[in-house]
Amino acid sequence: MIKINQLNKEFESRVRLGIMSILMVNDWVDFSEMKNLLEVTDGNLASHSNALEKVEYIEVKKEFVGKKPKTSYRVTQVGRLAFTEHLNALEKLLGRK
Repeated sequence: MIKINQLNKEFESRVRLGIMSILMVNDWVDFSEMKNLLEVTDGNLASHSNALEKVEYIEVKKEFVGKKPKTSYRVTQVGRLAFTEHLNALEKLLGRK
């Protein structure tokens, strides 16, 4: 039996859950697209993506396209594993596994 404290605290926020869910099924997603999909502010997305980058769950790529800056995200292998384990733990908690 799984206990609720065994869930990954990095995914407690709906924004972080959203970021990870989007990145699990897409390769690179740019800042604007992510912001629109999640319906969050620039600052909100930046703070949550920074937190996920710090624990190495996502990779952040910053580049210039012409003269405009472009930020893109993708999930890392560590992030993929952590998120999959989190989802499996949720399913066990709900009695589905």
